[in-house]
Amino acid sequence: MPWLWIALVASAVIVGLAAAAGAFVALQMRWMVAETRLDRYFGRTLEGRLALKAEMRRRARFVAPLLVVTSRIFRLQQPTLRYGDTTAPGMVCTEQSFRRATTYEPRPGDIFVATQMKCGTTWMQQIVYETLCRGAGDLSDTGLRHMYALSPWIESNGSVPLERAAEVGARRERIIKTHFATNLCPYNEKARYLYVTRHPFTCFASCIDFVRMLAGPFSPSYEQMLDWYCSDDMWWRSWPEHVDGWWRWAQQRENVLFIHYEHMLDDLDATVGQVAAFLDVDLTPAERAEVVRKSDYKYMKQHEEHFEMAPPSLVQADDGTSFFQSGKKDRDRALSDADRARIAAFCRERLMSSPYPLEQFYPDVARG
Repeated sequence: MPWLWIALVASAVIVGLAAAAGAFVALQMRWMVAETRLDRYFGRTLEGRLALKAEMRRRARFVAPLLVVTSRIFRLQQPTLRYGDTTAPGMVCTEQSFRRATTYEPRPGDIFVATQMKCGTTWMQQIVYETLCRGAGDLSDTGLRHMYALSPWIESNGSVPLERAAEVGARRERIIKTHFATNLCPYNEKARYLYVTRHPFTCFASCIDFVRMLAGPFSPSYEQMLDWYCSDDMWWRSWPEHVDGWWRWAQQRENVLFIHYEHMLDDLDATVGQVAAFLDVDLTPAERAEVVRKSDYKYMKQHEEHFEMAPPSLVQADDGTSFFQSGKKDRDRALSDADRARIAAFCRERLMSSPYPLEQFYPDVARG
C-alpha cells in the first residue's frame, strides 16, 4: 500500500523537523537566559547592551515564529511561580530567589523601594539614588552604568545580586527594589522603606502595556488580564492587599514612608523634599533642584537606556513600545466604565476592613 508508506515517511519527516525546530528553539532560549541573567545585561556598557539587543532581534526573526506556532499547538503560557499565597513571573523569579529574599536579614544601610508592579518603582529608585548622591548620580558607562546594575531586585534573578549591590552616598547605603507585599518583605527597624502606590485604574492600564511589550505574541487577552488583575493570582498579591499592608506598616513604623504616585506627579519638588527628609539627607537648594531635574519624566525618558527594567528577549514586542510610556494620570482613558466599575468594586471589597482612607486618596474608587 504505497500511500501508507508515503504517510509514514511524511510523518517521520514532520516529526524530525519538529524535533529539530524544538532543539533549535531550546538552544536559543538557553542562550538568551545566559546572556541576560542577573546583571549580565545591565552590567554591560551602553554599546554592549545595544549590541545584544540587535543580536536578540536578529535571532528573534527565526525563533519567534516557531514559538508562536508551538504556543498555538500546545497552548504555552507564561510560567508562574507560586510561593505560598504569592505568585510571580516564572521567567525572572524562582522558588530559590524568593526563599533567599524572604530570609534575608536587612542591615541598617538598606533602603527598600517597594511597590506593586507598575506603580512608580524605577522613578522612586532614581529619586532615592539622586538624593543620596546629592544630584550627582552617574548611570553612564563611566559611572554605575544602569539602575539595575546598582540596585538589586531582591526577589528576582533579573538584576545585580544583593552581594554586589553598589553602596551609595556618604553613608554607603544600598537601594533595594521589591514588589513584595508586607507578608513577605524582610524587615529591620534600622532599615528604611519607601512604598509607592498608584491609582488602581492606571496601574492596570500600565500593566497591560508592560506585559504586551515583554510577551509580544504570547500576551494574554485583555479579558484575561482584567480577570488576573482582580484576583488572588495577580503577581505579588492584589492592589488592595498591597496597599492595606503597607499602609498599616507606615502608620505603625517610623522607618516606613508611604507615597502616592499622583502626588509625585503633582509636586515632584515636594516629593524630593519628603524623601530627603526621610533619608536624613540635608540637600542644598542647588542639590535639590538637580535631584528634581534628574528625576523628572522628561530627563528619564531621554535617558531611558539607564532605566529600562527588563533585558531584551526573543519574544519581546518589536513595535517601538518603550519602557516609559506616559506616566500620566489618564493612563486609564482606554478603560470602559464597566472595567473601572469592576476594578473599583474589587478594591472596595478587599479594603472594607482596612484603615487605608480610600475615599481620601481615590474617591472615584471608593464611590464606584
